[in-house]
Amino acid sequence: MPALEFMAPAMFVALVVFLIIGLPVAFSLAALGLISGLIAIELGIFPAQFMANLPYRVFGILSNELLLSIPFFTLMGAILERSGLAEDLLNGFAKLFGGLPGGLAYAVIVVGAILGAITGTVAASVIAIGVIALPVMLRYGYQPRLATGVVAASGTITQVIPPSLVLIVLADQLGKSVGDMYLGAIGPSIAQILIFLLFILILSFINPKLMPPLPKEARTPMGWDLIKTVVLAILPSMALIFVVLGTIFMGLATPTEAGAMGVVGAMVLAAIHRRLHWKMLWQGMESTMNITVMVIFILIGATVFTLVFQGVDGGKWIEHLFSAMGADDAVTFLIIVNIIIFVLAFFLDFFEIAFIVIPLLAPLAKDLGIDLIWFGVLICVNMQTSFMHPPFGFALFYLRGIAPPSIKSSDIYLGAIPWLGLQLLLVLILIFYPQIVTGLLDKPLEVDIQQIEIKLDESDSGAQPNRVAPAEDPADYFKRK
Repeated sequence: MPALEFMAPAMFVALVVFLIIGLPVAFSLAALGLISGLIAIELGIFPAQFMANLPYRVFGILSNELLLSIPFFTLMGAILERSGLAEDLLNGFAKLFGGLPGGLAYAVIVVGAILGAITGTVAASVIAIGVIALPVMLRYGYQPRLATGVVAASGTITQVIPPSLVLIVLADQLGKSVGDMYLGAIGPSIAQILIFLLFILILSFINPKLMPPLPKEARTPMGWDLIKTVVLAILPSMALIFVVLGTIFMGLATPTEAGAMGVVGAMVLAAIHRRLHWKMLWQGMESTMNITVMVIFILIGATVFTLVFQGVDGGKWIEHLFSAMGADDAVTFLIIVNIIIFVLAFFLDFFEIAFIVIPLLAPLAKDLGIDLIWFGVLICVNMQTSFMHPPFGFALFYLRGIAPPSIKSSDIYLGAIPWLGLQLLLVLILIFYPQIVTGLLDKPLEVDIQQIEIKLDESDSGAQPNRVAPAEDPADYFKRK
């Protein structure tokens, strides 16, 4: 049917146009889906009853308890951002590494990773680290491009480190366990941190003037005072990480329950430091409401669009498109998909990519035998770049908003490019070494039916027990008996 062949690419092109124009994503998706659905009904591509699936899908989104973890983790991050925990962490690690060339950069990367494991939101990490660390790094002679780059990149590690909001959304879209998605992300998270640290180490040998050590008067001497300072800064964070992630990995709590405990833990930490007050809570709840509403509306709009897109055989059109590009094996498919997502990240944020693109590509990945946890974590690592793309990356926007006027926008954009390359390096590593993702996952139980033995009770026949030869099919055995 010519109309059927035309509808899917027309919807895709229209979506691209809407996004380039800059119309609100959630409402563009919903409007385009509904209009395309009406056109498809008029052309006889599918019956009007097909659209009756839409209320059930919307209700499924609103009643999805997994998505309830998003506001919990967002609120936890907002409380910690405003409670001064990030400042305590950074001060502790700065004293630990400050005597080394690049010591502050090491501290920023490690603190970014810890905040990522606590907050789950990039905005909170970038802003918290930037406000605290950037003035200190500039004061002690760090090159502006290096300082802004390491702050932005360290904040975006949050995207990959559990309990990342992106991993929750991807788990929902791929129909996989959040716990498995978190386990799969541990290896890539560690790899990304090590790549960043190694980059700083190499730069410190090549050109230590870019990142001088702290002067002696700014350091804490080695000894009990230094140990006490570092431990007191780290222990509360480790305890909160255990409450959130440890309970999920041990099967003691769902992500939603762990998120709720994380909010309580963040409030307790803020109260212990005497920083818990109503204004902070109100600001945290306000930012949580904005993010949650944005996510839900984008998800509803994406559901409308994908329902109609699949109804006009959009899945087959995408499959044929990838086949035409030669993506008939897993590695080629993953390379092409990651190139596409890297380009889309210039124009879309990670929620939009997760809700629009992933439902279209996941069936193809499954048909090629690609482990969906590997696929999801790989896409998550790639979508880090959506925060670092000059000039549209949100991490760069956040940084521009808090950076002193002396730092040029060009310094922020140019400083992000090397770190963007390091993120893409991890993408390539994961494509060719999926064991980094799948190594911690439970392996499916494989049973060789040819090796099954069946024994009969002697009391039933009075005869010796019979045994099926390993090479014999059990069905043939019973037919013969």
